[in-house]
Amino acid sequence: MLRGWHRRCPQCGTGPMLKGYLKVRDDCPVCGEPLHHHRADDGPAYLTILIVGHLMAPVILWAFTTFRPDPMVLATVFTIGCVALSLYLLPRLKGLMVGLQWAKRMHGFGSA
Repeated sequence: MLRGWHRRCPQCGTGPMLKGYLKVRDDCPVCGEPLHHHRADDGPAYLTILIVGHLMAPVILWAFTTFRPDPMVLATVFTIGCVALSLYLLPRLKGLMVGLQWAKRMHGFGSA
């Protein structure tokens, strides 16, 4: 799972797992591990929303009660923060889910 978080092949740990931003490669270019049958689907998106929401909601409340910024400033700053955090977490959580599936031999990873 840690190799997946780093977006590396779950078997060898050196080959890149993702081709582009979220597209999982068909095979690892280093060790040849087939990755085409993963089934991450919407799981990484749900986890990203869950984590970003639970991290940003208390921070927004704290910033609003402590600093009392203009609502437009608060909305702008936290919109940028939420988008940046989401863009950072999404490919890592996708790699983590593919790594979890590989570790548990789910969705065709254990058939060979």
